Amino acid sequence: MEKSNMHIILSAAISIDGKISTRSNDSKLSSQEDSTRLHKLRSKVDAILIGKNTMLKDDPLLTVRYTKGKNPTRIILDSKGTISKNSKIIKSSDKIPTIIAVSKKISKANLSKLKKLPVEIIISGENSVNLKLLMKKLSTKKIKTILVEGGGTVNWEFIKNNIFDELIITLSPYLIGGNDATSLVEGKGFAKIVNSPNLKLKSVKRLKNHLVINYIKV
Repeated sequence: MEKSNMHIILSAAISIDGKISTRSNDSKLSSQEDSTRLHKLRSKVDAILIGKNTMLKDDPLLTVRYTKGKNPTRIILDSKGTISKNSKIIKSSDKIPTIIAVSKKISKANLSKLKKLPVEIIISGENSVNLKLLMKKLSTKKIKTILVEGGGTVNWEFIKNNIFDELIITLSPYLIGGNDATSLVEGKGFAKIVNSPNLKLKSVKRLKNHLVINYIKV
């Protein structure tokens, strides 16, 4: 990514074998101590970003709990604008700033529905959300730090496009296995190791039976 003032952190809890959820979408990998750590991190960033699939699977609030601090702006990648008005994010969007990022492929009907909700709509990209363009638009809104709590597909898009600065991974004491379980990074993947981003270990912190591993991109 071109040098900018924006700082993007990819965050996830994974099993020892690199899965972020089981084949039945069970993703309860964090401990209470790790959840508190994550919420403290949330309170320090300007925005949290997830994809539509994470929203459908978890129906998260993406707020700050277990600690004091402000709620960051919530950004949902939803190319076709199909987010349900019954989701926790939409139901609380009158109290917490919420951005729905869509593509030009969104139908007029869906766009009309979104415009009736207390959310901000950003159109970025033709058939899917163009992340580089979206980041440029977000940087004009005083959003300088983004915590990406997406699934494997969203993580791949940020990594593939080289749009991240830091990686914070909680290594959880579980082995999940399974071809249908979701990995930390999905998508096509790199053909050669040399194509992988160059990461430098910043810190390792033990939280009882979990390890929090922090890498920065160099």
